[in-house]
Amino acid sequence: MIDRSARRKQIPEPTIARLPIYQRITTELLRGGQTTVSSDQLGRLAGVTAAKVRKDLSSIGSLGTRGSGYDAAALVAGIAATMGAGETWRVAIVGVGNLGRALINTRGFLTRSYNLAALIDSSPDLIGTTVAGVAVQGVEEAAASLDEPIDIGILTLPAHAAQTAADQLIGLGAHSILNFAPAVLSCPPEVRVRYVDLSIELQVLSHYARSAEAGRGGLLSSVGIQPTTAPGSADARGAARRS
Repeated sequence: MIDRSARRKQIPEPTIARLPIYQRITTELLRGGQTTVSSDQLGRLAGVTAAKVRKDLSSIGSLGTRGSGYDAAALVAGIAATMGAGETWRVAIVGVGNLGRALINTRGFLTRSYNLAALIDSSPDLIGTTVAGVAVQGVEEAAASLDEPIDIGILTLPAHAAQTAADQLIGLGAHSILNFAPAVLSCPPEVRVRYVDLSIELQVLSHYARSAEAGRGGLLSSVGIQPTTAPGSADARGAARRS
């Protein structure tokens, strides 16, 4: 039996987060007919240095050959094995609204390694309905019907209900939670939580967009061109008043 806790201790979390990116890139290269891939190419496509790629991949074994790079098929298989492919993980989704249904119906979201064991919601209008062949249940009904513990829980519900739902998932055995709710969870240290908060991602992108715009303005000014302002913007209105 694989010691999952030992695996988490051996490989740093940032590396674990990058491995699926390398796997996806290499899979696409394989589909295009490329049989080997270098750390330089992986780093360029993943947005990290070649040295970082080599260090990350060294944590899962000796997969590369100096001067010839990595065998693409072996690299994909090695990463898949490290990430738990070949094992079956029981998944429960709490929140069967628009987002929950979209995830369930997204091709490739739940692969063969992930068994959708339970769909949980508190809405009487949803309980008893069926999505992707799985009946939506209340949490107590789900607890009574499950014959094995849940491995991974997914939260796709409003922020105010997230903590209670996380506690319920942990009670069903979940040791990992993927949280789409815009809320920070309080969980035992042995429970791993990953956050997917679209509003935070938009904030990050707006920061980069602002930095890019500032850099563009500085570049234009350096060559004697004044950046344009959008009609109706605060800058445009201020310029109109000054004139």
